[in-house]
Amino acid sequence: MSFRYEVRLSGSGGQGLILAGQILAEAAAIYDDNNAVQSQAYGPEARGGASRSDVIIADGDIDYPKATRIDLMLAFTQEACDKYAAGLRKEGILLVDSKFVTRIPPGDFKVYAVPIMEVAQKEVGKTVVANIVALGLIAGLSKVVTPAAMEQAIRSRVPKGTEEMNLEAFRKGLELAERVQISKE
Repeated sequence: MSFRYEVRLSGSGGQGLILAGQILAEAAAIYDDNNAVQSQAYGPEARGGASRSDVIIADGDIDYPKATRIDLMLAFTQEACDKYAAGLRKEGILLVDSKFVTRIPPGDFKVYAVPIMEVAQKEVGKTVVANIVALGLIAGLSKVVTPAAMEQAIRSRVPKGTEEMNLEAFRKGLELAERVQISKE
């Protein structure tokens, strides 16, 4: 049976969701030897408007490159959660920033509410790496990509000189994924 996994990263423009989607797709396709496509949608605003990045990962051909049954959705904002959660499949994963998403829509999916921005600020020192903390959570919760592949993709995609800070953010996300999974058991 073929494998297909759909991830939606959603929030506001300027939160690094497009870069996060590119990193996830590169990790899956180049370093983990799967197929991946990444698409994006955002409002006309440079910052602050609704934004999303979809990544589809498969072990075979991806005949239809649009996400239709989301396996895992990240929502950094309440607006994004309200707008995109309907696409989450039954028993999927909804990962939200608990400081900014307070109304969880009804549905038959697992919810992980984590203060992602706060962790980025307090534990790494910059909120700008919240997208990379989220990638650590996604890798840890979904197991759809290996941590080693994610680290290679992070090194190749983030701005030069920020690699170590971003890798630290990714590792914080992996640690968080472990902790939130244990607390759900």
